[in-house]
Amino acid sequence: MSRLSEAFAAARGEGRTALVCYAMGGDGDTAALLTAIDEAGADVIELGLPFSDPIADGPVLQAAATRALLAGATVRGLLATVGKLRLRAPVVAMGYMNPVESMGAQPFARALREAGLCGAIIPDLPLEEAQPLREALSAEGLDLVPLVAPTTPPERASAIARTAQGFVYYVSVTGVTGAQASLPDDLVKRLADLRAVSAAPVAVGFGISRPAQAAALKGKADGVVVGTALVLTAHERGIAAAAELVRSLRDAL
Repeated sequence: MSRLSEAFAAARGEGRTALVCYAMGGDGDTAALLTAIDEAGADVIELGLPFSDPIADGPVLQAAATRALLAGATVRGLLATVGKLRLRAPVVAMGYMNPVESMGAQPFARALREAGLCGAIIPDLPLEEAQPLREALSAEGLDLVPLVAPTTPPERASAIARTAQGFVYYVSVTGVTGAQASLPDDLVKRLADLRAVSAAPVAVGFGISRPAQAAALKGKADGVVVGTALVLTAHERGIAAAAELVRSLRDAL
Protein backbone atom coordinates (compact mmCIF):
# COMPACT_ATOMS: atom_id res chain seq x y z
CA MET A 1 0.00 0.00 0.00
CA SER A 2 1.07 3.56 -0.67
CA ARG A 3 0.82 6.23 2.02
CA LEU A 4 -2.30 7.59 0.31
CA SER A 5 -4.01 4.19 0.31
CA GLU A 6 -2.93 3.64 3.90
CA ALA A 7 -4.60 6.90 4.95
CA PHE A 8 -7.93 5.73 3.56
CA ALA A 9 -7.49 2.30 5.13
CA ALA A 10 -6.73 3.86 8.51
CA ALA A 11 -9.89 5.98 8.39
CA ARG A 12 -11.95 2.99 7.36
CA GLY A 13 -10.49 1.00 10.25
CA GLU A 14 -11.75 3.71 12.60
CA GLY A 15 -15.22 3.60 11.07
CA ARG A 16 -14.75 6.96 9.32
CA THR A 17 -14.92 8.30 5.81
CA ALA A 18 -11.57 9.96 5.07
CA LEU A 19 -11.36 13.75 4.87
CA VAL A 20 -9.25 15.15 2.03
CA CYS A 21 -8.49 18.88 2.36
CA TYR A 22 -7.25 21.16 -0.41
CA ALA A 23 -5.13 24.29 0.06
CA MET A 24 -3.79 26.58 -2.67
CA GLY A 25 -0.05 26.78 -2.28
CA GLY A 26 1.32 30.30 -2.05
CA ASP A 27 -2.01 31.92 -1.16
CA GLY A 28 -1.05 33.36 2.20
CA ASP A 29 1.08 31.51 4.76
CA THR A 30 1.21 28.03 3.21
CA ALA A 31 3.24 26.44 6.00
CA ALA A 32 0.90 27.71 8.73
CA LEU A 33 -2.23 26.73 6.80
CA LEU A 34 -1.05 23.20 6.02
CA THR A 35 0.05 22.70 9.62
CA ALA A 36 -3.33 23.87 10.91
CA ILE A 37 -5.24 21.65 8.48
CA ASP A 38 -3.09 18.70 9.49
CA GLU A 39 -3.55 19.30 13.21
CA ALA A 40 -7.31 19.75 12.76
CA GLY A 41 -7.65 16.21 11.44
CA ALA A 42 -7.29 16.03 7.66
CA ASP A 43 -6.53 12.48 6.52
CA VAL A 44 -5.00 13.62 3.21
CA ILE A 45 -3.92 17.10 2.11
CA GLU A 46 -3.99 18.30 -1.48
CA LEU A 47 -1.43 21.01 -2.23
CA GLY A 48 -2.70 23.17 -5.05
CA LEU A 49 0.04 24.23 -7.47
CA PRO A 50 -1.03 27.65 -8.78
CA PHE A 51 -1.30 27.99 -12.57
CA SER A 52 -2.36 30.86 -14.80
CA ASP A 53 -5.03 28.87 -16.68
CA PRO A 54 -6.62 26.44 -14.20
CA ILE A 55 -9.37 25.05 -16.44
CA ALA A 56 -10.97 22.83 -13.77
CA ASP A 57 -11.12 25.54 -11.11
CA GLY A 58 -14.00 27.85 -10.34
CA PRO A 59 -13.75 31.56 -9.41
CA VAL A 60 -12.57 31.05 -5.82
CA LEU A 61 -9.65 28.82 -6.73
CA GLN A 62 -8.83 30.90 -9.81
CA ALA A 63 -8.57 33.98 -7.58
CA ALA A 64 -6.42 32.07 -5.09
CA ALA A 65 -4.07 30.94 -7.86
CA THR A 66 -3.79 34.50 -9.14
CA ARG A 67 -2.96 35.80 -5.67
CA ALA A 68 -0.33 33.08 -5.26
CA LEU A 69 1.31 33.78 -8.62
CA LEU A 70 1.35 37.53 -7.98
CA ALA A 71 3.05 36.80 -4.66
CA GLY A 72 5.79 34.94 -6.52
CA ALA A 73 4.79 31.32 -5.83
CA THR A 74 6.57 28.65 -7.87
CA VAL A 75 6.33 24.87 -7.87
CA ARG A 76 9.86 24.41 -6.59
CA GLY A 77 9.42 27.09 -3.96
CA LEU A 78 6.22 25.52 -2.64
CA LEU A 79 7.81 22.08 -2.55
CA ALA A 80 10.74 23.51 -0.60
CA THR A 81 8.27 24.94 1.93
CA VAL A 82 6.37 21.68 2.32
CA GLY A 83 9.59 19.70 2.54
CA LYS A 84 10.44 21.51 5.79
CA LEU A 85 7.15 20.54 7.45
CA ARG A 86 6.50 17.40 9.45
CA LEU A 87 2.88 16.66 8.69
CA ARG A 88 0.96 13.64 9.87
CA ALA A 89 -1.28 13.50 6.78
CA PRO A 90 0.17 12.49 3.41
CA VAL A 91 0.34 15.35 0.90
CA VAL A 92 -0.51 15.02 -2.80
CA ALA A 93 0.13 17.78 -5.35
CA MET A 94 -2.81 18.95 -7.46
CA GLY A 95 -1.92 20.94 -10.54
CA TYR A 96 -1.86 21.11 -14.32
CA MET A 97 0.30 19.55 -17.00
CA ASN A 98 1.93 22.72 -18.32
CA PRO A 99 4.22 23.18 -15.27
CA VAL A 100 4.90 19.43 -15.22
CA GLU A 101 5.94 19.46 -18.87
CA SER A 102 8.06 22.55 -18.23
CA MET A 103 9.98 20.72 -15.50
CA GLY A 104 9.90 17.29 -17.18
CA ALA A 105 8.08 14.26 -15.79
CA GLN A 106 11.11 12.73 -14.08
CA PRO A 107 12.41 15.94 -12.45
CA PHE A 108 8.85 16.73 -11.32
CA ALA A 109 8.44 13.29 -9.76
CA ARG A 110 11.85 13.53 -8.11
CA ALA A 111 11.04 16.97 -6.70
CA LEU A 112 7.78 15.67 -5.21
CA ARG A 113 9.54 12.74 -3.59
CA GLU A 114 12.35 14.89 -2.20
CA ALA A 115 9.74 17.21 -0.64
CA GLY A 116 8.00 14.27 1.01
CA LEU A 117 4.85 14.30 -1.13
CA CYS A 118 3.03 11.10 -2.01
CA GLY A 119 1.82 11.74 -5.55
CA ALA A 120 0.02 14.03 -7.95
CA ILE A 121 -3.45 14.79 -9.30
CA ILE A 122 -3.45 16.34 -12.78
CA PRO A 123 -6.99 17.28 -13.91
CA ASP A 124 -6.07 18.02 -17.54
CA LEU A 125 -4.10 14.79 -18.12
CA PRO A 126 -6.24 12.29 -20.09
CA LEU A 127 -5.95 8.54 -19.63
CA GLU A 128 -4.35 8.04 -23.04
CA GLU A 129 -1.46 10.41 -22.23
CA ALA A 130 -0.91 9.53 -18.58
CA GLN A 131 1.51 6.62 -18.82
CA PRO A 132 4.81 8.59 -18.97
CA LEU A 133 4.00 10.60 -15.84
CA ARG A 134 2.57 7.54 -14.09
CA GLU A 135 5.82 5.66 -14.73
CA ALA A 136 7.95 8.61 -13.61
CA LEU A 137 6.00 8.90 -10.37
CA SER A 138 6.01 5.13 -9.78
CA ALA A 139 9.78 5.09 -10.16
CA GLU A 140 9.93 7.48 -7.19
CA GLY A 141 7.38 5.47 -5.17
CA LEU A 142 4.59 7.98 -5.81
CA ASP A 143 0.98 7.73 -7.00
CA LEU A 144 -0.80 9.28 -9.96
CA VAL A 145 -4.39 9.82 -8.85
CA PRO A 146 -6.86 9.79 -11.78
CA LEU A 147 -10.17 11.62 -12.05
CA VAL A 148 -13.57 10.31 -13.15
CA ALA A 149 -16.35 12.73 -14.13
CA PRO A 150 -20.16 12.34 -14.21
CA THR A 151 -19.90 12.35 -18.01
CA THR A 152 -17.35 9.52 -18.10
CA PRO A 153 -18.88 6.42 -19.78
CA PRO A 154 -18.88 3.26 -17.60
CA GLU A 155 -16.32 1.45 -19.75
CA ARG A 156 -13.92 4.37 -19.58
CA ALA A 157 -14.49 4.79 -15.84
CA SER A 158 -13.52 1.14 -15.39
CA ALA A 159 -10.38 1.62 -17.49
CA ILE A 160 -9.41 4.70 -15.46
CA ALA A 161 -10.03 2.88 -12.18
CA ARG A 162 -7.75 0.04 -13.27
CA THR A 163 -4.86 2.49 -13.54
CA ALA A 164 -5.59 4.19 -10.21
CA GLN A 165 -2.90 4.57 -7.59
CA GLY A 166 -3.59 5.97 -4.13
CA PHE A 167 -7.24 6.69 -4.82
CA VAL A 168 -9.70 7.63 -7.55
CA TYR A 169 -10.99 11.21 -7.51
CA TYR A 170 -14.66 11.29 -8.49
CA VAL A 171 -15.86 14.70 -9.66
CA SER A 172 -19.39 15.10 -8.28
CA VAL A 173 -20.63 17.71 -10.77
CA THR A 174 -19.97 18.73 -14.34
CA GLY A 175 -18.09 21.99 -14.72
CA VAL A 176 -15.53 23.59 -12.42
CA THR A 177 -14.83 23.54 -8.70
CA GLY A 178 -17.02 25.51 -6.32
CA ALA A 179 -19.33 25.12 -3.35
CA GLN A 180 -22.77 23.79 -4.28
CA ALA A 181 -26.09 24.33 -2.52
CA SER A 182 -26.99 20.69 -3.17
CA LEU A 183 -25.35 17.61 -4.63
CA PRO A 184 -26.65 15.62 -7.64
CA ASP A 185 -29.52 13.22 -6.99
CA ASP A 186 -27.69 10.34 -8.68
CA LEU A 187 -24.38 10.89 -6.89
CA VAL A 188 -24.75 7.96 -4.48
CA LYS A 189 -25.49 5.53 -7.34
CA ARG A 190 -22.57 6.80 -9.39
CA LEU A 191 -20.25 6.39 -6.44
CA ALA A 192 -21.50 2.85 -5.86
CA ASP A 193 -20.94 1.98 -9.51
CA LEU A 194 -17.40 3.33 -9.46
CA ARG A 195 -16.48 1.68 -6.17
CA ALA A 196 -17.70 -1.64 -7.60
CA VAL A 197 -15.05 -1.54 -10.34
CA SER A 198 -12.21 0.18 -8.47
CA ALA A 199 -9.65 -1.63 -6.34
CA ALA A 200 -8.44 1.77 -5.11
CA PRO A 201 -10.39 3.95 -2.65
CA VAL A 202 -12.82 6.45 -4.20
CA ALA A 203 -12.95 10.04 -2.94
CA VAL A 204 -15.59 12.51 -4.09
CA GLY A 205 -15.03 16.24 -4.52
CA PHE A 206 -16.11 19.40 -6.39
CA GLY A 207 -18.99 21.08 -4.58
CA ILE A 208 -18.81 19.73 -1.03
CA SER A 209 -18.56 22.63 1.41
CA ARG A 210 -20.60 21.95 4.56
CA PRO A 211 -20.52 19.31 7.30
CA ALA A 212 -24.09 18.27 6.44
CA GLN A 213 -23.07 17.52 2.86
CA ALA A 214 -20.08 15.54 4.07
CA ALA A 215 -22.24 13.60 6.53
CA ALA A 216 -24.65 12.66 3.75
CA LEU A 217 -21.76 10.97 1.93
CA LYS A 218 -20.43 9.05 4.94
CA GLY A 219 -20.01 5.44 3.90
CA LYS A 220 -21.05 6.23 0.32
CA ALA A 221 -17.46 7.07 -0.63
CA ASP A 222 -14.09 6.22 0.88
CA GLY A 223 -13.23 9.89 1.12
CA VAL A 224 -14.69 13.37 0.80
CA VAL A 225 -12.68 16.24 -0.72
CA VAL A 226 -13.25 19.83 0.42
CA GLY A 227 -11.39 22.63 -1.33
CA THR A 228 -13.23 25.81 -2.31
CA ALA A 229 -14.85 26.27 1.09
CA LEU A 230 -11.50 25.91 2.86
CA VAL A 231 -9.67 28.26 0.51
CA LEU A 232 -12.40 30.89 0.84
CA THR A 233 -12.56 30.54 4.63
CA ALA A 234 -8.80 30.85 5.02
CA HIS A 235 -8.69 33.91 2.78
CA GLU A 236 -11.65 35.76 4.26
CA ARG A 237 -11.62 34.65 7.90
CA GLY A 238 -8.14 33.36 8.58
CA ILE A 239 -6.32 30.11 9.30
CA ALA A 240 -8.02 29.49 12.66
CA ALA A 241 -11.44 29.57 10.99
CA ALA A 242 -10.23 27.19 8.28
CA ALA A 243 -8.98 24.78 10.93
CA GLU A 244 -12.36 24.94 12.69
CA LEU A 245 -14.07 24.06 9.39
CA VAL A 246 -11.76 21.05 9.05
CA ARG A 247 -12.66 19.89 12.57
CA SER A 248 -16.39 20.22 11.86
CA LEU A 249 -16.05 18.25 8.62
CA ARG A 250 -13.99 15.56 10.35
CA ASP A 251 -16.64 15.25 13.07
CA ALA A 252 -19.35 14.88 10.40
CA LEU A 253 -17.49 11.98 8.84
